Amino acid sequence: MTKRKKRALSTEDARKVRQRGYDDALEFALAIGLSRDYENNIQAKKDVIDKSGDSHSIKGGKKKWQIFLYRLERFRLDDGFRTMNGIGQLLADCINAFPATITVYRRDKTSAKERLQTPMRELARRLREKRLLSAFLSKSIFNSGEVNYLTVKHNDIFHVFLNQDVVKVFTENLEVCNSKALLPGQMPEQKVLLRYKGKNLGELEMRNDSEIHYRELRFNMIKPKVMELLFEKLPQTGKVSDKVLVYGNARKRFGRWK
Repeated sequence: MTKRKKRALSTEDARKVRQRGYDDALEFALAIGLSRDYENNIQAKKDVIDKSGDSHSIKGGKKKWQIFLYRLERFRLDDGFRTMNGIGQLLADCINAFPATITVYRRDKTSAKERLQTPMRELARRLREKRLLSAFLSKSIFNSGEVNYLTVKHNDIFHVFLNQDVVKVFTENLEVCNSKALLPGQMPEQKVLLRYKGKNLGELEMRNDSEIHYRELRFNMIKPKVMELLFEKLPQTGKVSDKVLVYGNARKRFGRWK
């Protein structure tokens, strides 16, 4: 039996996801004593800026987080990706494996997927180098350290993790590999997978399911596996309130304004 292909979010569903993100950010801001017109910079991944001037990337949801969804121009122009010892070029090569229009792609999907295998295979090989994996994760999640915390709403509590702790834990514990063809009609090496205890924690893949998102590269993380890993490796070291808990080295910075 084959699995039913997952459908992309409708415009309304996507709007609801964005609104939940805004609501979670506001809830966290109020929980740490900020006003409703708290400071942020969404374009720089800074969902909430606290009283110390430190920034938080707020993640909620139950299943997946979209870390990024970028077009070719992002990898061509962003210095953080361009200077990552070839990683930015490989990300661009994944996009360039596909023809300029979705109409041409739909006429011959197999050829594009075959071309994608080469950069995806090389990307997995390079990201097995710990220093490059660390740099990629830091750039993708924290905009190369400009964002100070990953703050996750989980079971109605906000859990605050320092950027360096998160990158270190992921780099030391994640296995990097390519996807395999598990069902008839599938093609291997279409994704780069980040795995923990044999299960997918992160997925780097092309999105070609609609004209709006054609030739975009997406990096997703699976929330339950992320939280399992972070809770396992980073002890709780502080408590701002019953609503806000602090982990690892985050206690050295977060809450100084209290």
